[in-house]
Amino acid sequence: MAVPSTAVASSRKKRGEGHTRREEILQAAKELFLEAGYDATTIRRIADRVGVSAPALYLYFHDKEAMMLALCDQTFGHLVEHVAFIEKTVSDPLDCVRQFGEAYARFGLEHPDEYRLVFMGNNMPESVRKVGHRMATDDPTRPGVGGAIVFSRLVAMLSRLEASGVKLNYPPDTCAELCWMGIHGVVAALIMKPDFPWSNRETLIKGMLDIVVKGLVR
Repeated sequence: MAVPSTAVASSRKKRGEGHTRREEILQAAKELFLEAGYDATTIRRIADRVGVSAPALYLYFHDKEAMMLALCDQTFGHLVEHVAFIEKTVSDPLDCVRQFGEAYARFGLEHPDEYRLVFMGNNMPESVRKVGHRMATDDPTRPGVGGAIVFSRLVAMLSRLEASGVKLNYPPDTCAELCWMGIHGVVAALIMKPDFPWSNRETLIKGMLDIVVKGLVR
């Protein structure tokens, strides 16, 4: 026999308060995705966590996948701001790539829950998992496109580096993947094992960037 929802039936926010409810839903979804995993989390559980009925939740998101994609774009949106600042303030192409790597690492370590959700589990909907960072970026409002936008900015940085006369060992998109993989390894290790006796965090970040850059550039 189905267990009745304990959510509050009244759910529509007053005029102007819809954004608040949307953020409450995203926060609840993020918590449950992290606690139980994306596949095991249901719309009913999210609605109960927020304190609304399941039908009320559909006023803001048409399904669970839409929530996950919104969380991904929310996470990447913060990173895009850091990348935009680097693009505006750093003229040297190689330094631009290095600063991208540092910004990525610091962002991940400052937002460990969001990082675990997006990069360290099976939380991504299958429709996005199959295209990943190669999703078309012509429509920046497309749900789930945030990660591809960030990746494309790194590829563009590496393309400018190559255009400046620096020889790359691999195509710019492959270099971008290698750069991400190297920095991701450091970030993931520090997040998963925060009490492990690692070397100095800053040294590890800069050291990995040294290794990555030396491997990308001839």
